[in-house]
Amino acid sequence: MTEDQKNPQKNDAQTGDIARRDFVALSVTAGLAAGAVSAEGAGMEVVETDVEVKTPDGTCDAAFIHPKNGSHPGVLIWPDAFGLRPSLREMGKRLAAEGYSVLVPNPFYRVTKAPFTDASNFNFATDMGKIQPLMASVNAPGAAEKDAIAYIAFLDAQKQVNKSKKIGTQGYCMGGPLVVKTAAALPNRVGAGGSFHGGGLVTDKPDSPHLLASKIKAKMYFGIAANDDMRQPDAKDKIRESFGAAKVTAEIEVYTSLHGWCISDMPMQNGAPIYNKPDAERAWGKLLALYKSALA
Repeated sequence: MTEDQKNPQKNDAQTGDIARRDFVALSVTAGLAAGAVSAEGAGMEVVETDVEVKTPDGTCDAAFIHPKNGSHPGVLIWPDAFGLRPSLREMGKRLAAEGYSVLVPNPFYRVTKAPFTDASNFNFATDMGKIQPLMASVNAPGAAEKDAIAYIAFLDAQKQVNKSKKIGTQGYCMGGPLVVKTAAALPNRVGAGGSFHGGGLVTDKPDSPHLLASKIKAKMYFGIAANDDMRQPDAKDKIRESFGAAKVTAEIEVYTSLHGWCISDMPMQNGAPIYNKPDAERAWGKLLALYKSALA
């Protein structure tokens, strides 16, 4: 996430499989019961379980959500700057009900257990100091790549994940560039990546996420927020140019909604809601179409 994106008030070669299983462990704590639940508007009954994933840097608390029966393509969801919380779990359940086995990690596990239960009361003017250290922990050099390898190894170790299918990954806000890093770190395993109002996809630094296109084999989708596009109008062109030069399929769209529009519990900004249900549903449709075409 760039400095501008940290202040929304100011602006509206595959890593080998060798050690991957060494980094993964599943631990279901007593009292954290797995239960069958129904997801809104979808057909399959799903099971949600609180799990722990071992990574090179510690133990990540996460939610693993999958259809009650069968094995299905795995999906890694990278949360936004507010992390793993009920709104992201609901997203995971909705996706699982479509026939995917989904991991939603707490990306800030190096610093704290999942820190938020609800983002709707967050004040961008006064509370940014609470999330900047959290974001810094996963954005440290190499951190996201190590995590991605561990998370996908976790998915591949589960009987509910069909390992003959490619993995999908999606991310929101700060999770957008983490999707790109994931697809670049595991090019032979990740088949699809979706970034929604991703922050910091294009920077002026040599490690800018958009420059990873040549390492990616996944089919990609980038949904860009209107205010992000207004602030950085050339970003979409640089993404298109980089992925085009790498001959990687990438669809890029600018939405009329604000940064954060896909997440249901986003706070108000300047007296107006950030969450935009019609555009969120449109983005969801794009995601499902991406997974259907790339993970089948």
